[in-house]
Amino acid sequence: MSAFTVGERRIPRVVTRTIIVGLLGLIIGSVGYWAVGAIRDRRETQRTTAEFDPPVWAGQNPPGGCPGGFYARREQTIVLTISAHCATPGAALRDAAGKMIGVFGQRAVVDECPPDRLCQASDFLAMALVAERIPWGHLNVVDLGAGGYRTIESGTAPFGCGDVKLGDLAETNGREHYRTGKVVANDPYDFSTDVIFPCMIRTGIQVHSGDSGGSVLVNGIPAGVMSRTFGETSGFTPLAEGLENLGLTLCTTPDCDLSPDTAVQPAG
Repeated sequence: MSAFTVGERRIPRVVTRTIIVGLLGLIIGSVGYWAVGAIRDRRETQRTTAEFDPPVWAGQNPPGGCPGGFYARREQTIVLTISAHCATPGAALRDAAGKMIGVFGQRAVVDECPPDRLCQASDFLAMALVAERIPWGHLNVVDLGAGGYRTIESGTAPFGCGDVKLGDLAETNGREHYRTGKVVANDPYDFSTDVIFPCMIRTGIQVHSGDSGGSVLVNGIPAGVMSRTFGETSGFTPLAEGLENLGLTLCTTPDCDLSPDTAVQPAG
């Protein structure tokens, strides 16, 4: 059976077709939801803070990309987490002028997985940024638009699945629509037409177009990235498990314990 490779794992083509069909169903369902006007306010929420230069993309959208999640580092390289189903591993992201933004890495694939299925620790991959796109001095910041900047304190441990409890307050800012909602469920996610996630945390946060990959804070702590739609509300996959799977360390200091002289980034 023909297959393609995700990380070190070869996934049969029939699985890729099944996953694609499942994601298309989610997308089509979401489009229908948006079309009937269930999202009452499609305008961007008003910012409360000025943007840095270069801008912080954690919580915001890189040009041409899905919402950014969090800044992290793999050894000497600064990365930004991006939705795994919005990017192709190994591909480059460029802005409208053709200038390089970064290079996508591999997905957070879980090896312990049923035959002919694809399992992921969390729904993101890491984009290694070119040097000039790194907001030095602000790598421990998340830009929640109308929700303001949030600084991740030194030594903060990202939440994993077990750290998030029912009733906790979650917040996100996908596509510049700042929203909050309570955690309503925390369960495995296993549909025959989609990726298997060991943990999917459902919230009361209302869906907006292009949420996928956006950072989620729970009780003010980095907790995950938006991943799936459940009717009118959203679900996210946990941050800690995805970072560990990809060998990443969350940035909790302004320069992520690196510097422009010591960081090793892809060529622009």
